[in-house]
Amino acid sequence: MTIIIIHLKTIIKLFATIFTGIVLVFSLTALLVTLPLNLYSKTIYNTIDSPLIHQVLIKMLNSENHYLYKEQSKNTFSLFDITFESLTNFELNDTRTLLGRELPGLFIYNTEIAVAGKGTNITNLPIESAPPLDMSLKEREVVEENLEQNKENKENISESPKEKVVYIYHSHSWEAFLPLLKGATNPNEAVSSDNRANVVAVGDILKNELNSKGIGVEHNTENVAENLRKRNLNYHSSYTLSREKVQAAMTNNDKLKILIDIHRDSQRKKITTTTIKDKSYARLFFIVGKEHKNFEKNLKFAKEVNKKIEEKYPGLSRGVFIKGKSEGNGIYNQDIMEQSLLIEFGGVDNNLPEISNSIKAFADVFSEIYWRAEEVNG
Repeated sequence: MTIIIIHLKTIIKLFATIFTGIVLVFSLTALLVTLPLNLYSKTIYNTIDSPLIHQVLIKMLNSENHYLYKEQSKNTFSLFDITFESLTNFELNDTRTLLGRELPGLFIYNTEIAVAGKGTNITNLPIESAPPLDMSLKEREVVEENLEQNKENKENISESPKEKVVYIYHSHSWEAFLPLLKGATNPNEAVSSDNRANVVAVGDILKNELNSKGIGVEHNTENVAENLRKRNLNYHSSYTLSREKVQAAMTNNDKLKILIDIHRDSQRKKITTTTIKDKSYARLFFIVGKEHKNFEKNLKFAKEVNKKIEEKYPGLSRGVFIKGKSEGNGIYNQDIMEQSLLIEFGGVDNNLPEISNSIKAFADVFSEIYWRAEEVNG
């Protein structure tokens, strides 16, 4: 009888083991089939380089090295929390993430407000421009009379200093402004490859203003949409393309100290415009990507510039915003250099005088910061 019971227990354990194995196999198969896994080297690298893996490795090192444990003990760590958040995409301390995948557009509220400008809150966060429907961007006719101020700016071009220390570029060079385009009224129509009507014109004005203050600027004016089309790349590769240009510029010029990527927001005029001393300005703001090692240094630099702008032009800035990969690119080429800025000048409804006023104000403050730093550094 005893032998029969022992055999019965062995058989039960065997069946339990087999059943568990079958469940695991089917579960693994289901995950591999249903999840959009891309087992490319880049995907594997991004997974290994994720904050979750970093935290796990730190925890493992802490358990073996008491000095590290002492240094890291101030950072709370829960293996359950990070595993749960990784598997569910739900952060226990942020209920917005529970509905983030269920309600279209809710993910934009994941954007962090590092510094809130006047009137800035969760209801009027920046809106990422929609990708152009036609990457070849067939030309929309521009409103010539609304470009008069830009002609004046070009007529008063200052001589550029020989040493170029600032690199201005446009990852989304097609982002344009409705008042400069004929027949365009919808924010999604604010796209153009005409450099007189898009953010490249903003870069031109800023370049001229900085040159006049003795700061040498190299300005990339390429048609990003056209180059993406030629290489059979989509909208999401725009930062990859601009990254190549930035790295090439730095290779050719070791004097570059500051990178500025210029965009415009898709919010409407009520949010993107302000009046300072009876003059109308297109409000600006800063985006900082947090998915890289230079995050804190870039954030500090953006906060410094933002603070000085608000001191001299109160209400001009909408603030400093932090974005991860779930809200955008998450890096924005800011890992390349510690002093990298992504600035959005105005929105789809701003006209050229408003934009120009904003650029001149920024150049005024930026030049003061730059030359003060040069004095300190000798």
